Amino acid sequence: MNARIFQPARTAMSSGTAGTKRWVLEFPAREARGIDPLMGWTSSGDTRTQVRLSFDTEGEAAAYARAHGIDAVTLKPNRRKSNVRARGYGENFATDRKTVWTH
Repeated sequence: MNARIFQPARTAMSSGTAGTKRWVLEFPAREARGIDPLMGWTSSGDTRTQVRLSFDTEGEAAAYARAHGIDAVTLKPNRRKSNVRARGYGENFATDRKTVWTH
């Protein structure tokens, strides 16, 4: 199975873009997860799924994969239009408001 190189998407709970600029090299699971009989935790013997390498550029990630013989697939990100308003939330508390602020 191929490793994948991608840019993480922003979280669904925020409109910020923190953590979405870097490229990530991630390995797929080789075996299914199982339930530990003693504790009941979900576990796996595959430690490669815990490895998540991050790079500044897509080229660096691809070069690393080639240099180490890792078969990797690059997934292009879907770019979204920014949803930032001029003045935004701070407009609610501006001292130079044009309209009256009421509930």
